Amino acid sequence: MITVLVVDDDFMVASVHTRFVQRIEGFEVVGAARTGAEALHLVEELDPDLLLLDVHLPDMSGLQVLAALRAAGNHVGVVMVTAERGADAVRTALHGGAMQYLVKPFEHADLVARLQQVATTLRSLDGSPGREPDDIDQSAIDQVFGAGGAEVTTATGKRLPKGLSTETGALVEQLLAEVDDVSAAEAGERLGMSRVSARRYLEYFVATGVAEVRLRYGTAGRPERRYRRV
Repeated sequence: MITVLVVDDDFMVASVHTRFVQRIEGFEVVGAARTGAEALHLVEELDPDLLLLDVHLPDMSGLQVLAALRAAGNHVGVVMVTAERGADAVRTALHGGAMQYLVKPFEHADLVARLQQVATTLRSLDGSPGREPDDIDQSAIDQVFGAGGAEVTTATGKRLPKGLSTETGALVEQLLAEVDDVSAAEAGERLGMSRVSARRYLEYFVATGVAEVRLRYGTAGRPERRYRRV
């Protein structure tokens, strides 16, 4: 399990984020903090794997919390979850070692995609049988830095072309497994993305044999394209 500390000064927002995380397989919330000082204390006490960290806290900013952690040599994973959209804040978070930056408000699918990417990164750094603990091969390094070749692999073994996200592809595949059929507009609404983006993934899975498309004819206009898992 990847243990998570939620840091947000709004009790209700922290509760929502906690519920979101608890719904994601492989993640467990071990605590919540409402101030920067409390966050630093709980990091020492609970030793979480990951912080969901707001920028705007009553005593110090989340960016100051991040800087204090790094100055102390603590490499806990950090995902900024905040309403702050300023380029300076994003730049500071990036250079401070934040793994992701998610702007409020967001859908559950947005958090799922980012935490799945974080989990992949953390697993890549955990080591594997037959490998020295500090010896990481190029493929693992590429996963950590989001690089690699022109293709990446989805959860079901299909390969996505460059420009399509592994995490989002996995969410689209999961949706196809859960519904009888779905349109691009419905998929976009369910997953928090545009209809055009959803259709790109759906059409890709049709092309690779994961899904099939059927036309539903209405009383007027173009027929609706409905996608279903094969």
